[in-house]
Amino acid sequence: MNTLKKIVCTGLTATLFVSLGACSGMSARDQNTAVGAGVGAVGGAILTGGSTAGTVGGAAVGGIIGNQVGKDKN
Repeated sequence: MNTLKKIVCTGLTATLFVSLGACSGMSARDQNTAVGAGVGAVGGAILTGGSTAGTVGGAAVGGIIGNQVGKDKN
């Protein structure tokens, strides 16, 4: 079981680093959208006890809010 945990942890860490590298070419608005979606997904999952609908709904709402933050700062 410990071997499986190490493999999963290593895979998640690698995925995290790759996904952070993907943000380097994004505009500030795109980054805000991505962060909002991530935070919304976590919030939705927590508020609904981990349901898929809550997670997806939270990601959608968070992405929209993140996209609109700072919209008029051009």
